[in-house]
Amino acid sequence: MTIRQRRREIAAILVRHGLSQLLAATGLERAISAGRAALGMPVAAEPFVAPRDLRLALQELGPTFIKLGQAASTRGDLLPPEYLAELSKLQDADPPVPARAAWAVIEAELGDATKIAFGSFGLEPVAAASIGQAHSATLPDGTDVIVKVRRPGVVEQIELDLEIVQECAEHASRRWEAAARFDLVGLAEEFARLLRAELDYRQEGKNAERFAADFSGDSDVQIPRVFWETTTSQVITLERIEGMKVSDLDALTASEIDRHELAERAIRVSAKMIFDDGFFHGDPHPGNFFIEPSGRIGLIDFGLVGTIDDRLRDELGKLLIGVIRKDPDRLAAALIALGATTGRVDQAPLRQDLAELLDGYSERALGEVSIGDAIGKAMEISRRHQLRLPPNLALLVKVIVMGEGLATELDPGFQILPVLAPYARRQLLAELSPAALARRIEQASVDIAELAVDFPGQLHRLLETLGDGGLELHLRAGELEPLLQRTERLGNRIAASVLLAAAINALTELAATDHVRRSDWRRPLPVLIAAVGGYMVARRAIPAAASRAINLAGQGLSERPGATSSPPNSTSRA
Repeated sequence: MTIRQRRREIAAILVRHGLSQLLAATGLERAISAGRAALGMPVAAEPFVAPRDLRLALQELGPTFIKLGQAASTRGDLLPPEYLAELSKLQDADPPVPARAAWAVIEAELGDATKIAFGSFGLEPVAAASIGQAHSATLPDGTDVIVKVRRPGVVEQIELDLEIVQECAEHASRRWEAAARFDLVGLAEEFARLLRAELDYRQEGKNAERFAADFSGDSDVQIPRVFWETTTSQVITLERIEGMKVSDLDALTASEIDRHELAERAIRVSAKMIFDDGFFHGDPHPGNFFIEPSGRIGLIDFGLVGTIDDRLRDELGKLLIGVIRKDPDRLAAALIALGATTGRVDQAPLRQDLAELLDGYSERALGEVSIGDAIGKAMEISRRHQLRLPPNLALLVKVIVMGEGLATELDPGFQILPVLAPYARRQLLAELSPAALARRIEQASVDIAELAVDFPGQLHRLLETLGDGGLELHLRAGELEPLLQRTERLGNRIAASVLLAAAINALTELAATDHVRRSDWRRPLPVLIAAVGGYMVARRAIPAAASRAINLAGQGLSERPGATSSPPNSTSRA
């Protein structure tokens, strides 16, 4: 199918489900004849789409759009609750590929090795999804395995659809203000990146091995082994995990497994991934958990994963502490610090809305707060204040909410926040470690260096603009004094940071030396002396440099032909 044919097919499906108003917003009106849709129809400021119609259309459009809808179902910062509820019903399941077609893929991938690769192979799949299907098999030595086979032609279909999704996002961003505000193009690019990663089974194998390394010391978690001899981009062979489905409550009860303890262990597994490893399973639905009779948890399906860097992990800890302590100031600061703003944020109304949200939980104990409910309401507030979560954080929110849902299914009275609280507090304490302080000071020094390099050029361009008559500015001398005072305080703080960094470095060096070198306490002294000298220089140099810059700017203003300078007691206006 050509891209033109696929555009026409997508447009026809949208019209059939009553979504013709999306054609102009996405640029797909070009793909359908004037007799079936009104060409050049105006784009509404907020094109209305019925949630159920949208779900049915995405389901019919196939794998790419089903995955798109599933990803959107976690974005409470972008969509209202009624859309989230409807899109969460999307099922990633397709009729299985005929056994002959699946075996042909294996033969094409493994070549002559196919004849000796498996002792037995089940032709009927045990599971089928939109990207691939799974078959039970054994290796020649009798080891039970699961062989996942990618559907023939699915990569070509998805790549075609991703190109169209990107085109629609770019078109919508030009014609629909909300699409531009929430960076629809960036969201489409991130979605494409994650989906392409799911298409390559070699990447899934690498993900499985990383999880296995992260949990190598945990006897309560089992990650399947990857058999690389029979793994390619289209075929992956994994050790078969035996056990009960975590959703089979009757079987768990019959096996005398403590469901409360199991729920707590499952949450701790996710918390370790998030707070300790920074690498987490992106699709922890019940079908991906198996429970052995001993209670050990087996995890499968590692196509979708998420990562968290140190900064995001720090802010997530602050976010959770804000919820735990019911502190709207901390909560608002953490949301904004996540870099999720799509425009200027008025912090006072944001704080007020968050305070009202937390007030709703004020009479409840910590364990009685549903984190899923709190996150859902926080996402509504975020959307109202034009805050947008970074994609990796949006995936993490989905994981936390799904984890709570899984835990409460095992134990309806389960309380998730008391389990997560120690991880959040530990994360905040880690911020005070010498390594974390040194890392932040190092980043601050980079920012200062960049500012020092950029400032003369920026000032020069400003003076050029002023000289060209592009701006008229009136200043009162008295207004400059607070600015100079703030500049001096900034200089003192920067200098103190430099001194602190040097002190940390010296103390770390003393602590790290062995017994013989420990007696040489004079070794770090030059660093401390240089730091103190730098502190004294910085205290004087930074405010002085800023003062000279302001004076220079004032001279530039006064020397510009026709410029006026306000006397000390005159009224300023810009």
